[in-house]
Amino acid sequence: MTARKEKKKAIAKKLLHKYRLVILNEDTFEERISFKLTRLNVFILVGISAIVLITLTTLLIALTPLREYIPGYSSATLKKNARELLVKTDSLENALRVRNQYYSNIQRVLSGTITAEDFLQDSIQDDSIINPSQLDLTASKEDSLLRVMVEKEDKYNLFKTATAEADFALFPPVKGTISSGYNSEIRHYAIDIVAEKDTPVKAAGDGTVIFAEWTAATGHVIIIEHANNMLTVYKHNASLNKDQGELVQAGEVIATVGNTGELTTGPHLHFELWSNGYPINPANFIDFN
Repeated sequence: MTARKEKKKAIAKKLLHKYRLVILNEDTFEERISFKLTRLNVFILVGISAIVLITLTTLLIALTPLREYIPGYSSATLKKNARELLVKTDSLENALRVRNQYYSNIQRVLSGTITAEDFLQDSIQDDSIINPSQLDLTASKEDSLLRVMVEKEDKYNLFKTATAEADFALFPPVKGTISSGYNSEIRHYAIDIVAEKDTPVKAAGDGTVIFAEWTAATGHVIIIEHANNMLTVYKHNASLNKDQGELVQAGEVIATVGNTGELTTGPHLHFELWSNGYPINPANFIDFN
């Protein structure tokens, strides 16, 4: 125990032993500055300096753009770019999904194939299946009040009618005799109109030509995209007057009646009407008489 105490006293004596730090002029050996120090003071001064240096360095890195140069530290610019890329990726995925669905619809239009399950998804077909006698059509109190309100508004609105709300109309593409009507049971999703060869075929409505090519089964085919996600299809044409991407107006000549393709028995126009990727009966929207 005595040896340990003596050792501690020796260490304390070394730490507290005073030294004189003198700065001299090298030429004249004149004393400029002198300090009285102990080893303990030196250790404390070095420790405090190290803590201050580490603190200042940490603050400098944390509060300035220098932190972006630290490996593994996420950059604000990188985060912003990552968010923008994520939004763009999501938008591209949605656009690709819509485009794939669009191409799928075009393929179904060209092939004329559709399943019974698809018909169940078609709101127009569902409406025709519903039996009105099975529905409760009794007007509720809210319905009656709404009808009275609408009647009062329409009473003083002389220029606004139900037909004024319609922003899309279709016209017969060609005049002739209907040889075959729309029949979903035999997968004939069109109306065949017999006409003389080279009779002008006119656009049923304003739109954009999205397909104008030759197919082995249906000859020269032209497809026009209209408003409200509607397509009109014209098959078995002798020739086409419009190219893909062109804008057409209702009544504008887009083709001539022909007898092209394997699935034809004489000069006629095979006319189809599609809504949201599903075929509908053109006779319900166009007066062919």
